[in-house]
Amino acid sequence: MSEEAKGAGAPLVVGIGGTIGGISSTERALRVALDAAREEGFRTRLFGGEDMARLPLYDPRATSRTPEEQAFVESVRQASAVIIASPGYHGSISGVVKNALDLLEETARDRRPYLADLPVGLIATAYGWQATGSTIAALRSIVHALRGWPTPFAAAINTQLTKFDDSGGVSDPAVRDQLRLIGRQVARFAPLVAAVPAA
Repeated sequence: MSEEAKGAGAPLVVGIGGTIGGISSTERALRVALDAAREEGFRTRLFGGEDMARLPLYDPRATSRTPEEQAFVESVRQASAVIIASPGYHGSISGVVKNALDLLEETARDRRPYLADLPVGLIATAYGWQATGSTIAALRSIVHALRGWPTPFAAAINTQLTKFDDSGGVSDPAVRDQLRLIGRQVARFAPLVAAVPAA
């Protein structure tokens, strides 16, 4: 997990997304969006594929949580906004992203449960267009169920056509601009959310 600080008092945007087995196009796309939020004065914290791989399969009856689970839940509790990025697997979101979101059940009894009232940016990547649309739709449905506010714009990225590199480069400038728009939107909508203590 990584965090880039603008100072202890700066609001936090949490990024959730990626795939197991190395830094993916999904995680690289998420980093572009988080960079734009950071330029707006926000701290950012990324939970990528490597981080999500450390989260055990969510068990609602478990009596204790691992340090990795606790760190994830606490970061979301402190967030002023969230960005979720998922690859399109068989027409929907990936299992590791869903497992991470399921863990937010730990916040069910908080004063601000789940993603309540938070702006949530959405990114879907797939090797083709069909799965991007259904994945965005699935993400919107999940965010609504978690009481969050999906931002007006969501990025659907066809990785047959758009490539990312390790330095943050994006082969299609229009896709880069779309991802940066997501980061700016969550940052701009976050101040509209009334500050409510999480627990």
